[in-house]
Amino acid sequence: MARLSRLRAYPIKGLDGIDLETAAILEGGTIAHDREFALFDADGEVVNGKRTDRVHELDTEFDPDTGELAVETPDGEYRRFDLEADRAAAENWFSEFFDAELALERDTALGFVDRREMGPSVISTATLETVASWFDELTVDGARRRLRANVEVSGVEPFWEDRFVGTDAAAFEIGDVRLEGVTPCGRCVVPQRDPDTGEPTPEFRERFITKREETFPEWADADAFDHYYTVMLIARVAERDRGGTLRVDDPVEIVER
Repeated sequence: MARLSRLRAYPIKGLDGIDLETAAILEGGTIAHDREFALFDADGEVVNGKRTDRVHELDTEFDPDTGELAVETPDGEYRRFDLEADRAAAENWFSEFFDAELALERDTALGFVDRREMGPSVISTATLETVASWFDELTVDGARRRLRANVEVSGVEPFWEDRFVGTDAAAFEIGDVRLEGVTPCGRCVVPQRDPDTGEPTPEFRERFITKREETFPEWADADAFDHYYTVMLIARVAERDRGGTLRVDDPVEIVER
């Protein structure tokens, strides 16, 4: 049976994710704590993995109940910051680490997601397993950390999420929350890097494109995809269901749009 097997939010844009058992849907249509914070430079540009591979050098943990962030550097420096009470201390530390004057901003209504009018990213466990099989020494968890989805669905076939875009695409429900596909997720440079070291995997993009084309589902609408360096669905939560909650182990059902 199809079910929601994993929920993951990325509290600070570009940094590590956290696993959740439940996640509220915010008024903007995203899940709570996802990209809730982001680092911006003096020009208003965000610091993330597209901009610098130094984000991979940091190990971070965030406690959504306390607002406490823990950060560890490769040389073993370990710091904790209360982002509720003393965000300035974290700003100063990140500014020094990235050698730039940075502001740590917060958005609790939508988060600093790239696609402001859209919602959670969705992928199947079988898709992650398939992508991992394309590369030597890439584990399923490694693929998961590279692709950075919010919602993972088990009990379905590889690339199950591709069916929700294109002409006459269906929608789906997770528990009592309805989601509709908006667009396939074209990928950037981030999945090409080892999430721990930032080292690029040789010819990752080329091999990914070749294997994606070879395994592209016959039942998917190819016209909805601009290219084959694409995996994962960007969805939209129906407005009537914003304020609802997603829960790990919720059933997932396909419904008509």
